[in-house]
Amino acid sequence: MQLKIMPKKKRLSAGRAPLMLFLCQMISALEVPLDLVQPPTITQQSPKDYIIDPRENIVIQCEAKGKPSPSFSWTRNGTHFDIDKDPLVTMKPGSGTLTINIMSEGKAETYEGVYQCTARNERGAAISNNIVIRPSRSPLWTKEKLEPIILRNGQSLVLPCRPPIGLPPPIIFWMDNSFQRLPQSERVSQGLNGDLYFSNVLPEDTREDYICYARFNHTQTIQQKQPISVKVISVDELNDTIAANLSDTEFYGAKSHRPRPPTFLTPDGNTSRKEELRGNVLSLECIAEGLPTPIIYWIKEDGTLPINRTFYRNFKKTLQIVQVTEADSGNYQCIAKNALGAIHHTISVTVKAAPYWIIAPQNLVLSPEEDGTLICRANGNPKPRISWLSNGVPIEIAPDDPSRKIDGDTIIFSKVQERSSAVYQCNASNEYGYLLANAFVNVLAEPPRILTSANTLYQVIANRPALLDCAFFGSPLPTIEWFKGAKGSALREDIYVLHENGTLEIPVAQKDSTGTYTCVARNKLGMAKNDVHLEIKDPTRIIKQPEYAVVQRGSTVSFECKVKHDHTLIPTVMWLKDHGELPNDGRFTVDKDRLVVADVNDDDGGTYTCVANTTLDNVSASAVLSVVAPTPTPAPIYDVPNPPFDLELTDQLDRSVQLSWTPGDDNNSPITKFIIEYEDAMHEPGLWHHQTEVPGTQTTAQLKLSPYVNYSFRVMAENNLGRSLPSEASEQYLTKAAEPDKNPTAVEGLGSEPDNLVITWKPLNGFESNGPGLQYKVSWRQKDGDDEWTSVVVANVSKYIVSGTPTFVPYLIKVQALNDAGFAPEPAAVMGHSGEDLPMVAPGNVRVNVVNSTLAEVHWDPVPLKSIRGHLQGYRIYYWKAQSSLTRNRRHIEKKILTFQGSKTHGMLPGLEPFSHYTLNVRVVNGKGEGPASPDKVFNTPEGVPSAPSSLKIVNPTLDSLTLEWEPPSHPNGILTEYTLKYQPINSTHELGPLVDLKIPANKTRWILKNLNFSTRYKFYFYAQTAAGSGIQITEEAITTVDEAMASRQVDIATQGWFIGLMCAVALLILILLIVCFIRRNKGGKYPVKEKEDAHADPEIQPMKEDDGTFGEYSDAEDHKPLKKGSRTPSDRTVKKEDSDDSLVDYGEGVNGQFNEDGSFIGQYSGKKEKEPAEGNESSEAPSPVNAMNSFV
Repeated sequence: MQLKIMPKKKRLSAGRAPLMLFLCQMISALEVPLDLVQPPTITQQSPKDYIIDPRENIVIQCEAKGKPSPSFSWTRNGTHFDIDKDPLVTMKPGSGTLTINIMSEGKAETYEGVYQCTARNERGAAISNNIVIRPSRSPLWTKEKLEPIILRNGQSLVLPCRPPIGLPPPIIFWMDNSFQRLPQSERVSQGLNGDLYFSNVLPEDTREDYICYARFNHTQTIQQKQPISVKVISVDELNDTIAANLSDTEFYGAKSHRPRPPTFLTPDGNTSRKEELRGNVLSLECIAEGLPTPIIYWIKEDGTLPINRTFYRNFKKTLQIVQVTEADSGNYQCIAKNALGAIHHTISVTVKAAPYWIIAPQNLVLSPEEDGTLICRANGNPKPRISWLSNGVPIEIAPDDPSRKIDGDTIIFSKVQERSSAVYQCNASNEYGYLLANAFVNVLAEPPRILTSANTLYQVIANRPALLDCAFFGSPLPTIEWFKGAKGSALREDIYVLHENGTLEIPVAQKDSTGTYTCVARNKLGMAKNDVHLEIKDPTRIIKQPEYAVVQRGSTVSFECKVKHDHTLIPTVMWLKDHGELPNDGRFTVDKDRLVVADVNDDDGGTYTCVANTTLDNVSASAVLSVVAPTPTPAPIYDVPNPPFDLELTDQLDRSVQLSWTPGDDNNSPITKFIIEYEDAMHEPGLWHHQTEVPGTQTTAQLKLSPYVNYSFRVMAENNLGRSLPSEASEQYLTKAAEPDKNPTAVEGLGSEPDNLVITWKPLNGFESNGPGLQYKVSWRQKDGDDEWTSVVVANVSKYIVSGTPTFVPYLIKVQALNDAGFAPEPAAVMGHSGEDLPMVAPGNVRVNVVNSTLAEVHWDPVPLKSIRGHLQGYRIYYWKAQSSLTRNRRHIEKKILTFQGSKTHGMLPGLEPFSHYTLNVRVVNGKGEGPASPDKVFNTPEGVPSAPSSLKIVNPTLDSLTLEWEPPSHPNGILTEYTLKYQPINSTHELGPLVDLKIPANKTRWILKNLNFSTRYKFYFYAQTAAGSGIQITEEAITTVDEAMASRQVDIATQGWFIGLMCAVALLILILLIVCFIRRNKGGKYPVKEKEDAHADPEIQPMKEDDGTFGEYSDAEDHKPLKKGSRTPSDRTVKKEDSDDSLVDYGEGVNGQFNEDGSFIGQYSGKKEKEPAEGNESSEAPSPVNAMNSFV
């Protein structure tokens, strides 16, 4: 029985056996509780190849656990190492870790050797790897006299480095006397051996400080070679040198350099060989000389270069393949080419492999009389040899165990007993290395125990997954059952998922999932159970969201955010502006449901977000605020102040000066403040900066100054209307230099390559330098270690690159400013990281759970953090529809990508097509890019309901039949089973008749309906079906043809002569009536108001005013306007038959309209007016007679 349970799932469904989990014995191990007897397990040890710093004490780690606690012993170079006899060696109490005190006395070289630790108790003995201890070495460069190098323009050159041999080998780089990296290019570059290669030299290559540096990381020391002087001269200079020094008569021709085809500077010859180990980085190099500078190309003769593992370095002169495998063996060819020709070199690569695990042995916990196996399977090139040890002794000479049988890489145990407990070691070795693994066999008889705390309370938001833990142990391995409620039966429903570590998962928890769940573990020795409690909470929702607002400057705006939440949870509501905190301004006030912004200005525009948080969930909603200009106001009467004048500097000190001035005219608006600005004529001439502000009643200011600045000052006045123009500048004042007051800001450490650390900062400006000679002291060291700081002083730049760093290692960084006067205060250290590299490992154990026909859930195991080699950005799923499950026709593959941020190990794939065949893989992503893809995982989506039929046409109508023709659905989403046609008649009042339901075979695309009613409209509903259900319906209407005999008997009344004559007579009578009324009105006499009679001789053409109700003028244009839709004559203005024909009360103002004794209309002067409501766009004025006529016609 093995102990570690893989996170495999078992789904519980209705009708299956009770929810029980039988964990297989052949899966990786659980942890044995430490209170149980168990053999030792090595938990920590030093690396196999352990290079130590000779200046520090040697610490060799060996930690182990076990019950009883193990004792420790050591061997050195294969023999027992008696630590009691060496006063410099001590062992940590309760541990096997050794400390060798060489700082007080002794030498590191004395303790070189191969060490191995053994941890032992009554159940067995575990051993560590062979730990090879070697002190690091950083020898000095041998002194040598280097002659200056003189060569012609265009010649090739190799500057040798030849660093001293150290342990580990040093990191090589070329710099000048100022510690600045020498620029490299396709023409000039550093080789893998550290030499500096020039394909051809140029006059600008002349310098006397070509210096090769060797950095020894273990001792944090840097050694440098003697500077090399190089002088590049032209033909004329060379001839002069020959004539002056050698008196030679042989001179060079006039041409200083001739173009030439490429030749290789390295490697030599046409072919070479390279051997590399599996998993390492294969580096192949070709550097060529020639004029013009050659370009390098790489190919693999018998294959293609591996995608995602191939990188080009050093201007393509170096080819690197990471995580090299045996498949990368072969012939690689580098080609150097320029305009005059090409040359190639073939490198034969052989990839060998140190042993690597296929199956590493795992701990076994067995009960008496049980069976089990230990498997140790490894591979390598050459094939590794497998050997077994028992308690650290070769198994051939170890005590015999009748329950044990060895079969090559497998040990088989049968009917074990307690005495069978032991620790077994598997050693897989070949000429390139070895693997050593400890795996114990622990024979125990233990009843079940549940390790999860009792009565644990789980709270989950509704419709989200719930995971209830049940960690357990027992020997024999227990079975697990889950129950709900005190008297519930074993869970059987489809909604539950049981993980093999005992965890119960409810994928979509509902309110009825609330309750007590009991986990029961059983084996033949007993039973244990544990209760946990689940509460389902309502999700938090924003029921009233903030809304988009447009407001004027100076006004007030409010945003509302009402939150509904579970009554047992306490929400907190927070407001954000543009995804950041609200401004610290009293104009912003927040209460329970509302944000109010008073006196809005332009800066307040942006996105405001309401965020509601509880302990279990959070929701948010946003709205945008737009600020616009207020309604224009009349021009101001007053004006801004006149500029101040007569500026004077007094009390001039190193760090302060007093400025005084005379205010200008305030232009009838009191000055509220003065604004003082300065100019630095030394560093930023012409730019003015804000210095300070003082109240408007003050005309002097004591100004704080910075060192080494040539100051000028100016003053502006401000009142409620605005700011004045600046005053004339004051006299200049130069302050003395001093050390910097501050250090650079924005210090960061980020690698641009896997083997460097780029330190950047925001430099001080000239004003902040405080003096001449501004420089920076850049310091760094690894964060996780006791290394000393490495420092360089650089010029006034903003970047420094540390090369040769390990990949993605945290560093502490400091950047300190200094000038000719001294150093700035000690800066705080910030943390950075050396460069990222692409992840090395693909996510494993990819599983796909198809939720429905359009949704799938993907799970994967996270990759080891060390293999990410950078900041984890997330995981990326590539998925594509390979082919249709129905047609199996391959189409163009369009890959889709979903990225899941952070360390998530699962995600949902939405929008899948039903009844389709999909393939996916998963990759881990860091800041550098994507890692390798996991093996492709394929899955199929089930059938879904089809889309609507592509078309439905009704053709060939007859008296009693209609023909339907259709196209199948464009997306059947499965196999069509049939079509459903429903139809019903529609009568003349649009009422629907009885519905007829008809099933049509799936292979039909045409159907004739017979025995229908003639001249009848029918409505049709048509849809397709699959096994998953009915699809979207399409509707259509059609009419059967009319019986011609009946149609001939129908007569249109509008074509009958008697009807036309009647309508003409009615129209003529109405016209005569209106003419009579119009004539009578003109005979009605004069108005009783004298002023109106005098001013307007003809009342027919007087305007009708809105305030007095008189008639308005009318024109032909008005008369012929169409009557607006919805207009009607009010009831009190309708011409009634019983009224007198010569009465015009219908055109007056309601009941107040009257006639004078002479018949003149005086209602408009009655002093009363009752407005009638307008209907639609109808005017409330009384219509003119002509308009009234138009309304009758």
